[in-house]
Amino acid sequence: MTTTSVSDLAALVAGTVLEPGQPGYDQEVAGFNAAVVHRPQVVVAATSTADVVEAVRFARARGWRVAVHSTGHGAHVAVEAGLLVTTRRLDGVQIDAGLRAATAGAGARWGGVVASAAPHGLAPIAGSSPSVGVVGFLLGGGIGPLVRSHGFGADYLMAATLVTGAGEVVQATADQNLDLLWALRGGKPGLGIVTEVRLRLVELPALYAGSLFFEEAHIEAALRSWIAWTAEAPSQVTTSVAVVRFPAVDLVPPPFRGRRLLTLRFAYPGDATDGARLAAPLRALAPVYLDMLDALPIADVARIFNDPSGPVPAWVSGGMLAKVDQDFATVLVRHVGAGTDGPFLAAEVRHLGEAAARDVPGGSAVGGRSALFTFGLIGTNPTSFATTLPDAEARLVSELGRWLSPEANGNFAAHPGVRRTVTAIVPAPVRAKLADLRRRHDPDGLFG
Repeated sequence: MTTTSVSDLAALVAGTVLEPGQPGYDQEVAGFNAAVVHRPQVVVAATSTADVVEAVRFARARGWRVAVHSTGHGAHVAVEAGLLVTTRRLDGVQIDAGLRAATAGAGARWGGVVASAAPHGLAPIAGSSPSVGVVGFLLGGGIGPLVRSHGFGADYLMAATLVTGAGEVVQATADQNLDLLWALRGGKPGLGIVTEVRLRLVELPALYAGSLFFEEAHIEAALRSWIAWTAEAPSQVTTSVAVVRFPAVDLVPPPFRGRRLLTLRFAYPGDATDGARLAAPLRALAPVYLDMLDALPIADVARIFNDPSGPVPAWVSGGMLAKVDQDFATVLVRHVGAGTDGPFLAAEVRHLGEAAARDVPGGSAVGGRSALFTFGLIGTNPTSFATTLPDAEARLVSELGRWLSPEANGNFAAHPGVRRTVTAIVPAPVRAKLADLRRRHDPDGLFG
């Protein structure tokens, strides 16, 4: 049956169908990034895979583009036409402790999966924030606080349910549509709408993790010493650093308020005795302002990064680095170090390698396995989004050329508004395979 009106579509779905101006429309299209305001012609608040099927078929009959979001963390460009499917109500999580697996709907967030798995002594290889959506994280590869010890989050994707651009429901598993499962492990976007995933969980009996903070006067010393330390970093330890300019507002706790600090995040999946020993060289990098490293319950893994729960206006950009060295530190300090006055709220570098460099049986489309680091830039002042932040990003990246990786990653990429010469690309064989799969599963380019 071909629907002929929005009211026809509303009659076919169990969820809500809204058009601009209707009560609830603005709330439904809103996401984590408050700076991105979507205005699709129709939004479908899906409550089932069947709802998604009807929404896709409705859009396809009209030649409309289709967009999807759960939490809106990855939103950088507003959807201003076509149809938007929101999946936040598909948030069910089920744990099979015997098989060490979790089944999660497209609207599930990592906090819910972590909380459900923890009583069983199990954990997902999750993102740094509990409010990040599971599916979006996995489709981009997924770099979390345990990336060196356990690899990318997408490496643990066992199966997925997908609604294709033809409005068909497809199962991607190791036994059927293996090429599609390969693509869903890190190959976003444009393959369809994932409505459910099945993930392998890991045993995580102990975790020693958290953050060290260094005051502004010690940012350069701590950064340089951390870079030197990463050359021989233990394989089970994952670290990252970020220079953060904490706003002088009441919402920021007094120890951070109005300060520029370097935060060093540390995660070791083991006991406190070994963790403290492994962290000792990092505690000695420079005088520590705040020491928030300790044994953590599995359910508190989000305390490593303490990301905001949102919503907030956000401008986020980044990329992959083949390596870093002391000359890299010189460049970074010149742009975001002590006494600088750039527009970035934070500039971050994450250490990769080890498990992240090894692909999984069956393979994946994850980009950036050869990179040893990522870099990320964050701004939260909307008045700087249009020109100030892109200009500052361009100046910084122009000096980082020799450290950039020849590989890209879906979740660590340049902001769409920056004027960067793209140097990081998906390898040609991967790009060709993904393009072929998109043509097969989205023949009309609804999700392109």
